[in-house]
Amino acid sequence: MKDITIALAKGRLAEFSIDIFEQIGFTCSEMKEKSRKLIFKDEEHKLRFILVKASDVPTYVEYGAADIGIVGKDTLLEEGRNLYEMVNLKCGACKMVVAGLATLQGKLDSLNNKRIATKYVRIAKDYFQIKKGQTIEVIKLNGSVELAPLVGLSEVIVDIVESGKTLKENGLVVLEEICDISARLVVNRVSMKMERKRIMDIVEKIKERI
Repeated sequence: MKDITIALAKGRLAEFSIDIFEQIGFTCSEMKEKSRKLIFKDEEHKLRFILVKASDVPTYVEYGAADIGIVGKDTLLEEGRNLYEMVNLKCGACKMVVAGLATLQGKLDSLNNKRIATKYVRIAKDYFQIKKGQTIEVIKLNGSVELAPLVGLSEVIVDIVESGKTLKENGLVVLEEICDISARLVVNRVSMKMERKRIMDIVEKIKERI
């Protein structure tokens, strides 16, 4: 029997994922120890856990290097991989929004050729160009996107908002909500056919815990 490989996003989400897997009876104690290891095994249950960068989780799962992955919905939308999304784990719940100065409230659709600063280029384009049929220019930033409207780099931003505190402190408001974001469990399409029983057993046990 081959190992089922599970890709976990490094950081806080990995800690949440480890707790979930321990709750359903798998051995993850080695993963809690500080080390540079990236692969961990539960020999008893024929599981292999790999720790990867969050943005790489969908890639590992789509190409079959991992059978299962746990990653944020924002990453899934941005990467656009061909996967089965099985469970909303409800961890890290927040929203993907369009934000800007309060003077733009109710006026966003009337702006032509909007400039949008974001690290979520695909999500911004899908929302404005495909869903709303609008012409936009996307400016990719890797951090502090709240600064962009304040210095005239863009009219608005597309970003994740949890409490809204950072927006408020920088004089910005939520103009439109794009979607809800939280951690999701995803499965490789071929793995679902080849190892359906074992994978669904894991999925159902996790669902019972959520």
